[in-house]
Amino acid sequence: MGNVKVLDLKGLPCPQPTLKMTIEANSMKPGDVIEAVADCPTFVDDVKNWCQRMRKTLMWAKDEGAGVKRVQVQL
Repeated sequence: MGNVKVLDLKGLPCPQPTLKMTIEANSMKPGDVIEAVADCPTFVDDVKNWCQRMRKTLMWAKDEGAGVKRVQVQL
């Protein structure tokens, strides 16, 4: 596994969290990992769709409670 970048995207309305992930991914290398946490209601589905479009791997998604979700994506 490469570098891990943690993004706190809470408070951003969808689709802004995945847009921020795209910006971050552009400056990272294949094998690096983005771990992102957000509280918009469609975040996990948005990340799944983003991974399909960008050909990235969703490693896991966790519900942290209170509407907060955390995902880890390998680039």
